[in-house]
Amino acid sequence: MVVDYVDGHRERVVEGKKLGVESICAVLNDAGVQIAPRTYWAAKKRAPSKRAARDAELLTEIERVFRENYGVYGARKIHAQLNREGIRVARCTVERLMRQKGLQGLR
Repeated sequence: MVVDYVDGHRERVVEGKKLGVESICAVLNDAGVQIAPRTYWAAKKRAPSKRAARDAELLTEIERVFRENYGVYGARKIHAQLNREGIRVARCTVERLMRQKGLQGLR
């Protein structure tokens, strides 16, 4: 999460210069968020976790089912449809990913 924040601010230009990782980390440290530049770079090099990889795969399937059903299906029906298709996933996972992506079925 902090890595995403740093990435988002690296492209900002202040006084004609791009912000560096070190300066962003220094500002975050002053604000009470402890992160060293070395920690940032280590996190960038790290391979995605199994959960992150699975979430990415599931998210494409969730979006597909959501679109195919005209944005009407909620987490419960998407969960049921994915399981019918042989994609084993917990309902709470579908709920979490839909919430992250901002997908919401009709009520």
